[in-house]
Amino acid sequence: MMNKGNPIGIFDSGMGGLTVAHAVKNLLPNEQIIYFGDSAHLPYGDKSAATIQAYSIKICDVLLQHNCKVILIACNSASAAAFELVKAYVGSKAQVMNVIDPVVEYVGEKYSNAKIGLIGTKQTVGSGVYAQKIAARNASITLGALATPLLVPMIEEGFYKNEISEQIINQYLEKPELEDIKALILGCTHYPLIKKQVSDFYANAIEIIDSSVIVAKALQALLAYHNLVSKEKLTKNRFLVSDFTPSFQLAAELFFQEEINLEKHILWE
Repeated sequence: MMNKGNPIGIFDSGMGGLTVAHAVKNLLPNEQIIYFGDSAHLPYGDKSAATIQAYSIKICDVLLQHNCKVILIACNSASAAAFELVKAYVGSKAQVMNVIDPVVEYVGEKYSNAKIGLIGTKQTVGSGVYAQKIAARNASITLGALATPLLVPMIEEGFYKNEISEQIINQYLEKPELEDIKALILGCTHYPLIKKQVSDFYANAIEIIDSSVIVAKALQALLAYHNLVSKEKLTKNRFLVSDFTPSFQLAAELFFQEEINLEKHILWE
């Protein structure tokens, strides 16, 4: 049974979802977060939908065992491939959210009759989920979508603040798919870590849409609607991983400004 004191479960293929978890912590400081980083299987973006669905269901089992009141899929690839399946699987045990719908709603309200860009993994872009959802909400928006598969491994390995990463980012952003856009959706929760470099490329002339803050606000609204907002400070956050990686530990401590104790949880024996 869901109650206010239960934690919020957040999962991603690696450390990218920490951008969402951090935004949630800032907006909802009384909530306990249980974060699952599936670092043994990252990145999700080049895997089949069936494989991503299998990983997502296994992770949901773990988060349900911890009595999470909400399961937030903080991964665009998993949101595209597994959201409906996860929702059906979880049923009434928890609320389920993805990171795509809040962004589509934001774009639909703000960018009528404009061309919007999207960068994301092969899975996210190839699924066409953003194009379908935007068209269903507001057919006057044109979407220029580009798969940028080198960015997640680059970020996971810590190469996102140097000349090499800048060259890779710029080469992607120069592609014709992204010409004449009025805003750019960062369609992967890893990408806020390169938001400054992306913004610099456009000389701060267009909005770089960072899903983390938008999603955190949508989560706040969901909790309020279901009367699940925690009124008092809860237990400290927990971080589960399917494999230990130094970059994940470093990123988690950087985001949360506290010593992080990673708990290893193998999904398959």
